[in-house]
Amino acid sequence: MLSTNVDSGASSFSNKKTYPARGKRYSKAQKEEILEYAKADSVEAAASKFNVTGTSIYEWRRALRRRGGNDGFPGEEGKIEVEDPTLDRDRRVIGMWRQHPGYGPSQVRNMLKRGGFKVSVGTVRHVMEEDGYLPPTLKRKEHVGRYEAGRPRELYHLDFYHFYVHKQKQCVLFIEDDYSRFIAGWTMAPTEKADPVIESFDQSVQRYGRPDGVMTDRGSAFHSWKGLSRFEALLEDYEINYFLAKEAAVNGKVEALNASFQKECVEQNEFMDLTDAARGIGRWVEHYNHRRTHHGLGGLLVPADRFYGVADQTLKKIEQGLGADTAEITSPDSRGLDLFRVVSYGGKPQIWLMGEKIIG
Repeated sequence: MLSTNVDSGASSFSNKKTYPARGKRYSKAQKEEILEYAKADSVEAAASKFNVTGTSIYEWRRALRRRGGNDGFPGEEGKIEVEDPTLDRDRRVIGMWRQHPGYGPSQVRNMLKRGGFKVSVGTVRHVMEEDGYLPPTLKRKEHVGRYEAGRPRELYHLDFYHFYVHKQKQCVLFIEDDYSRFIAGWTMAPTEKADPVIESFDQSVQRYGRPDGVMTDRGSAFHSWKGLSRFEALLEDYEINYFLAKEAAVNGKVEALNASFQKECVEQNEFMDLTDAARGIGRWVEHYNHRRTHHGLGGLLVPADRFYGVADQTLKKIEQGLGADTAEITSPDSRGLDLFRVVSYGGKPQIWLMGEKIIG
């Protein structure tokens, strides 16, 4: 009885109708040949001969008509012109990658989707690998613990990155907002000193307002083992909470920023001198804040979307296929500025105007 059931199942399986593999791609020449055969005989005959569905043939004809063709019939020279949609896709992928060589497949895909063009990560990776992309060997690190601020300017991270410009050592300081990953300030100096830190931090406060907290490592430009450092004294004057990261992973967001800066800016440029380096870093920071999508923000948002509070508006435009121009959305003419704030510390109200405390 058991063998009867097995034979019956095998027989029913062998009688199943076979279909072409899903996801098969046809070249331009193949489409032309299939459409020519369908025109000369019939769609059904072409579908059977070339093992393709009739629906695909009709869709190719409709696409040709939309592009100004003649419904799949030969033109004056007797040849059907079929545009291969993969060519435009490949041009977009390679163009984005060539513009930003430090990006990987996921980053390229997110940038294209933010601009209104949808494509899968696997397809982007395949196109890039055919054009010479080599996936990097990554060393994964264990996370000490994940945390994130609840709003802009709740916590800033500060850290230095060292690199060389024609054997001249330079230290780049980044001031990064924890919630949005927005770079609120940066500076370049030959050594890690308190003066450039204080100057850059003061400028960020004047431009964007006072943060509630600041986190740094134990570098001498930030922290003093004996007494109060100049930077710590500045934070006390501003009444800003100071957090000292005992491990690099605790200050991990700015460490990740340093890694992106190295891969996308330092390794992709040969600076002529310090002035050229400063200009290049400034361009990269502007791109990072307003153009470059960030994986930590879901893959489609840029830091400015969160920092200026337009994330929902941006995502809505992306979902509608309209693309998102953060520089336009966050311009002073189209957004509100946080000029007046009322906060409470220890039950005591404080009133701040343009980053300066006026009452409390």
